[in-house]
Amino acid sequence: MDFDPTLLRTFAAVKEAGSFTRAAERLHITQSAVSHQIRRLEEQVGRSLLYRTTRQLTLTEDGNEFAHHAQQILASLDALASRFKSSPVSGVVRFGVPETYLGERLPPLLSQFARRFPDVRLDVTVSSYLDLRKMIGAGELDLAVVLSDLDESSDETVLRETQFVWAAAETFEIRRGISLPLVFAPSPCVDRKVGTDALERASIDWHIAFTSSSQEGIRTAVLAGLGVTVQMRDDSRPGMKVIDGQYNLPPLPKANFTLVWSKGNKTPAMREFGQLLLDAKY
Repeated sequence: MDFDPTLLRTFAAVKEAGSFTRAAERLHITQSAVSHQIRRLEEQVGRSLLYRTTRQLTLTEDGNEFAHHAQQILASLDALASRFKSSPVSGVVRFGVPETYLGERLPPLLSQFARRFPDVRLDVTVSSYLDLRKMIGAGELDLAVVLSDLDESSDETVLRETQFVWAAAETFEIRRGISLPLVFAPSPCVDRKVGTDALERASIDWHIAFTSSSQEGIRTAVLAGLGVTVQMRDDSRPGMKVIDGQYNLPPLPKANFTLVWSKGNKTPAMREFGQLLLDAKY
């Protein structure tokens, strides 16, 4: 048996208002229309749902049970309508993100945004932190996740703090008398600069043993024991270990993942996407 949602809403309004007259005012229809809809509903149910007298209107026992189920149905319909309501937000959002920041949580966020704002087109660019900063400055991106020093400009919105660490394979060992083998992406690369600057200050000999422009290539070389790399503490993979303090390695700095915006006005679509990132604290 399928119930007309209009009849269910009229019944709910009568129950809450306590009379046909007040229910009609709430629904912006006539009292006779309310009476007609309640009669149709009772005919469909096959039972009386209301006691009506000249002074009082109350629910029958069946009416009380029916009201409980009707409220659940209406709540579900309202939630469904809200979930798939057409959004007035439209346009394009050009978002930049580094490969090391993709992780497991970002894809669901992108999917969530696409469902919530189906008329917004997301253009996602995966690149290095330094390239993303240049693209923001050139107006090629609307917003991006980048790395910032802890003392950098406060107008960048901090998403979370992170820590650079030295990482190597669990089986990695270095022979005495040779320089430290390093695995990095080509310059310019933030991880490379952080690591080599720290080694230069500590007067430790080093050489580049393996270069790859992809994070997967770097991880493969590290796991093969070809050298040491610099990464975020959260980026460790099975078979890798943090070796801070070993081999006289100098300490590395902390940094912030920050959300940066291009200059100019933020569109509603840009604001909604940025707020989603901030709310998720991702």
